[in-house]
Amino acid sequence: MTTAELPMLDQKVSELITRVEALEKSAGNDHLAIGVMQGDLDSTMAAFIIALGAVAYDIQVDMFFTFWAIAALRDHTKKVNKQFLDRMFGWMLPRDSRKLPLSKMQMAGIGPKMIRGVMKSRGVKSLEELIKDAGELGVRIHVCEMSMGVMGFKAQEMIAYPGLDYVGVGTFIKLISESKQVIFL
Repeated sequence: MTTAELPMLDQKVSELITRVEALEKSAGNDHLAIGVMQGDLDSTMAAFIIALGAVAYDIQVDMFFTFWAIAALRDHTKKVNKQFLDRMFGWMLPRDSRKLPLSKMQMAGIGPKMIRGVMKSRGVKSLEELIKDAGELGVRIHVCEMSMGVMGFKAQEMIAYPGLDYVGVGTFIKLISESKQVIFL
């Protein structure tokens, strides 16, 4: 390489650095947003397993619970006064994570108990243990305010979870826009 070619090389390196910086900036941060909508045991477990896997790779995780999935966050020991229609929804929906149905193979209601027994015998953590781990590892949970209102859920009946908050869909849209990855279950 000649000394005449050095300024051209410096210019090319400078252009490459600028391009890499622009790509890094547009790539977003290490962030995963998970939309949880299903409300069944297997989908909810999958959401938490993915969240915990992402945290293991130093990825910040935000989970947005909406509609049927909110029932997994209820604490059956907490009693809240509600109007009749809200109480009816409460009676029809699972009272907490231990009462979630399976998405398939209900087997007259024993399916969830069977799968929990199999998981326990094979050393797989329960949904409740996954939720606890997620809280300890900084997975953030956001609950849809509109869905809570429609289904008659109250903040006072939700589980104790670090930083659990109640937000509108706009907050989730913002989280999605800031995330490298988005998953809906």
